[in-house]
Amino acid sequence: MSLIVMKFGGSSVGTTERMGRVAQRIIEKKLQGDRVVVVVSAMGDTTDDLIDKANEINDNPPSREMDMLLTTGEQISVALLSMAIHKLGHEAKSYTGWQAGIVTEDVHAKARISDISPDRVFAALNQGSIVIVAGFQGMTESGEITTLGRGGSDTTAVALAAAIKADVCEIYTDVDGIYSTDPRIVKCARKLNVISYDEMLELAHLGAAVLHPRAVEYAKHNKVNLVVRSSFTHNEGTLVREDAEMEQGVVVRGIAFDKNVARISVLGVEDLPGVLAKMFGALANQGIDVDIIVQSGVLDGKADFSFTVSLADRGRAIDVLAGIKNEVPYRETTYEEGLVKVSIVGAGMVSNPGVAAKMFEAISNVGVSIKLVSTSEIKVSCVISAEPVHDVVRALHTAYGLDTAETAFVGGPQDRR
Repeated sequence: MSLIVMKFGGSSVGTTERMGRVAQRIIEKKLQGDRVVVVVSAMGDTTDDLIDKANEINDNPPSREMDMLLTTGEQISVALLSMAIHKLGHEAKSYTGWQAGIVTEDVHAKARISDISPDRVFAALNQGSIVIVAGFQGMTESGEITTLGRGGSDTTAVALAAAIKADVCEIYTDVDGIYSTDPRIVKCARKLNVISYDEMLELAHLGAAVLHPRAVEYAKHNKVNLVVRSSFTHNEGTLVREDAEMEQGVVVRGIAFDKNVARISVLGVEDLPGVLAKMFGALANQGIDVDIIVQSGVLDGKADFSFTVSLADRGRAIDVLAGIKNEVPYRETTYEEGLVKVSIVGAGMVSNPGVAAKMFEAISNVGVSIKLVSTSEIKVSCVISAEPVHDVVRALHTAYGLDTAETAFVGGPQDRR
């Protein structure tokens, strides 16, 4: 008898008909003799609808009240799914995040899980029930309801799996596994049978939307076996685990891209000790994540810096830099949008020279200029103009030998969380 956590996203339970199919899928696991804990997101566009309603009333609603509002979406899902399972003749019990023992830090909208006390989960399992837990939510030590932010239901599922020592955590979504790149762009993308935590974490950070980075980080830290598979088919999914054998001759495992990129340049900065610490410290203090940083050569005691931030943070970053100009003098700031960061990822890159050169050559052959470059042991990222990104991804996919015979792709829009 295995202990399994199954997570279903919003598109998987987007209608009552789909809810019924998910209930049948869960019962199949139960009939195999497994003990089952299910984590569910809000149905379809429920969260977006709730946000719209809040903004109609108040265009700057308090974060505490938004958490109170948004957690109702998942509560609807768990109750309806429990009813669907009962209709099919099986016992199920639904719980909110806090009823399931999920304790978070005292932060609204993007809280992190600090502890889980799954006593009620184990009690229900011992009674033979299927346990259904609302994703995306928890409660602070002082009793405040919180939400976990983007990817919160994935994180809930992995954290619960770690807390109850589940044999596997299955993430059901609208794709049937992790692909070498987005199969809606590259029709011959290959589905991966196995991928390492480190590779998946890089792909998730770099734009692959199937798993959220926080969930992968949690799985890596707690050694949780993850499987990503389709809620619409019974195809085998992709296993995410500590180590994954590299296919013979394959150095790059996957290609990701992120269109949420802006480049900011700070020109004519005094080349003095501590300047960078002050500049990027000020950005960090405002919660602005900086990605790629490049410094040009020094001329007449002045240097130019360029760095990337998320598109949403571009305006705030410019304001922060304007606010410290007296402390960190510079000539001017400029910015560029309409960019994309395209990245190759693979654990085999560390022992194979020439991987970056091949990337640069493939991008050049498409007629595209590279604006910024960032590397690590298992990834190379290039910032380029956004318009030709699909052509670049296809060229890279071919250059690294990832093309297969055309792959059937089952899926629609990505689950929200």
